[in-house]
Amino acid sequence: MRIEQLEYIAAVTRLGSLRRAAEELHLSQPALSETVRNLERELGVDLLERKRSGATISAEGRELLPHIAGVIEAVDRLRGAAGDQHRVSRMIRLGTVNTATVPLLIPAVREFRATHPATQVEVVGAQQAEIHRALLEGSFDLGLVNCLQGDDVPPALETTVLLRGRPVVCLRPDSPLAARPTVSAADLLDGREPLIVMRSGYLMHRFIHRLLAGRTPSFSYSTDGAEMGKLMVAEGLGVTVLPDFSVIGDPLERGGAITHRTLADGEATEVLLMVQRRRSGSVPRAVRDLHELFVRRAETPATPRAPRGL
Repeated sequence: MRIEQLEYIAAVTRLGSLRRAAEELHLSQPALSETVRNLERELGVDLLERKRSGATISAEGRELLPHIAGVIEAVDRLRGAAGDQHRVSRMIRLGTVNTATVPLLIPAVREFRATHPATQVEVVGAQQAEIHRALLEGSFDLGLVNCLQGDDVPPALETTVLLRGRPVVCLRPDSPLAARPTVSAADLLDGREPLIVMRSGYLMHRFIHRLLAGRTPSFSYSTDGAEMGKLMVAEGLGVTVLPDFSVIGDPLERGGAITHRTLADGEATEVLLMVQRRRSGSVPRAVRDLHELFVRRAETPATPRAPRGL
């Protein structure tokens, strides 16, 4: 059971409908409904009365309201009394799609550790949909995700753009394609180098499918995440397509094991790296500090500047 589940029930009661509560909480109605269903399954009680016209608090739910209100008030008092103790005992769970590892994640966590020595940071690699779900459910505090310019972002999440980049071809310096100033979609299809693609669910999988217009190379690998893709490139298994900020400055690139070339067909495509957190509920100070650290590092001269907020 999570405190936000109880806060959601309180909001439905106060506003009189699931729809109005979802709007106030900046959640989609299905996401709010599913969160309440999880609580109902745990308690064994139908808290909402669901009709075709909408959902409202049930009679059983109303009987439990004094207990729900008591728990929320107790938690609020605890948060107020704890204050800065969030710095001492908080564990931050951070979901990431891994393309942010080189430009932001590792440097930011290193700097955060210096000012928050007792706060643990758990970094979890996951696909974007999994990160969004965990943020909405409260099991992740922050998420680092990618999107293509024009993609929708969940309105229930506060989104800050950190970096703007372009897709590039990541390859070994001795690759036949490295002799070219740019690499085209036709080059990726001609079979001279196997293509390493991200598994379905990753942004670059969607981009590659669009770039190749549904065509498939004669041979390709499929893998999870940018880091494994770069390792496979370094070992000579093929080439892959990643945002430029995922390759430039990577230890493998600095050591000469991988390099990159401009993708001729993708020059106009912009990839955004964003940090996200849930809008509703209180935000522990340590989480706010790490969030601001990501923003500050993204605004340093070494990285592209980006407008804050989406």
